[in-house]
Amino acid sequence: MSTATSNSESSFDPRTPVIVGVGQFLNRVDQGADVLEPTDLIAEAVALADRDTGASLASKAKVVACVRMLSWNYQDPAALIAEKVGIEGAQTWYPDIGGNTPQMLLNRLATEISQGELDVGILCGGETWYTRSSLKRSGDRPDWTVQDLSVKPTWDGDEKFVMGHPAEHARAIVQPTQAYPMFETALMHSSGLAPTEYLQNVAEMWAGFSDVAAGNEYAWNRESFTASEIGTATDSNRYIGWPYTKHMVSNPQVEMASAVIVCSAQTAVDAGVPKDRWVFVHSGTDCKDRIMSERLDFDSSPSIRIGTESCLAAAGIGIEDVAHLDIYSCFPSAVGLFCAEMGIAPTSRPLTVYGGLCFAGGPWNNPVGHALASMVSTLRADAGSYGLVTANGGHVDKHSFGLFSTTPPDPSFQYDRPQEAVDATGGRAVLTEYEGDIAIETWTVMHDRENNPETYLGSCLTPSGDRVWASTTDAGAIAAALTEDIAGHEAHYKADGQITLT
Repeated sequence: MSTATSNSESSFDPRTPVIVGVGQFLNRVDQGADVLEPTDLIAEAVALADRDTGASLASKAKVVACVRMLSWNYQDPAALIAEKVGIEGAQTWYPDIGGNTPQMLLNRLATEISQGELDVGILCGGETWYTRSSLKRSGDRPDWTVQDLSVKPTWDGDEKFVMGHPAEHARAIVQPTQAYPMFETALMHSSGLAPTEYLQNVAEMWAGFSDVAAGNEYAWNRESFTASEIGTATDSNRYIGWPYTKHMVSNPQVEMASAVIVCSAQTAVDAGVPKDRWVFVHSGTDCKDRIMSERLDFDSSPSIRIGTESCLAAAGIGIEDVAHLDIYSCFPSAVGLFCAEMGIAPTSRPLTVYGGLCFAGGPWNNPVGHALASMVSTLRADAGSYGLVTANGGHVDKHSFGLFSTTPPDPSFQYDRPQEAVDATGGRAVLTEYEGDIAIETWTVMHDRENNPETYLGSCLTPSGDRVWASTTDAGAIAAALTEDIAGHEAHYKADGQITLT
């Protein structure tokens, strides 16, 4: 049984996980800064987080958890980072791809701390994609560290990355820029609003993210955009996947890294970390929806609803008690699903403390690393308030949540994985072979780089309620999709995925 440690305001379990240091580092190569290797970039962020603790705790870390990178194919980057910042004998964690992984890793670190298995851990991640893509365009390759294939991290995750279903792949539906817009058109239909009115609301919500990024010193793009500038397609703001313009999708062309140092409350006391650095991890939740083809519909997410409710219930609060939100924002539909499930009007309150993946920056799997660092700074400035961070990976199917406050949890940190409850909500069968009548469920239209519509993609439902995927160049279907809410419209479906509206 644990004994209580007291501070000036309250007592808490000495094993309670507490964030004591955060660091964010932007390397402005777009403004002439020297190029850094990804692990050097991340090591800079770790050093900043260590200084932020006021007590120098990084060297005591026994786990260095690194978010999966796409800029370079390291076998175990956490080992390189540990060496660069002077950490010896630490475990290294390097799970597979997913935007949910920063919060998932923090949940894992917090759980081990609360169970007495760990005293100090580091969560870190970063990307040098701006440099990597620039070199690729010129046919060059960076001279960065190459680890032997035999090098392995201590832990590389509990599951491997899977993106999509064979039925989706058969219609060449593989990219997030194809998938997320289809959640948006489903939300548009369920809103009951005319398409123009609904999309105006989406652009206004996104302008709110832009405003937050403009005030964030660690945002890659600090220009504030209006709803009109965001939602109107132009030569410089082309459609990426209708109804999304370039200003509505994640921006990976960044050079940025983040780090979070988390330890037990007793370790923070023993190290002399100033109390104004402390932000307690109250609760964490991980769960996942069915993959896109098999989910019941596109305008709900049982995982978001159940996962969020579980995370908040651990503190005995509701969403209305959370002062600060950072909702994962690779595309507007990810935010829209959260708002729909939690009963939030999207323009009624700030939905990010970071600024979002389009404006503040979307370093592939690590945006939430920056959201976490920003949330810690926000809560330090608003002592006693609650902050909720959400993260998702895949096509809005893998979800992680974290609740934080400068006030300690009562009685202690709690972790939940309510997967059984999520699975019980049911799904839908998907067909790979079908021809006959269907009803339109949801859709998007892909454009070329000159903003000319090319291909209609979408989900359709058979009379028995099974799902099939459509891919057509039919001019009538494309024209209707760009101007009307066509959900529920009847059509004829051919075996090759072509549809004709009836």
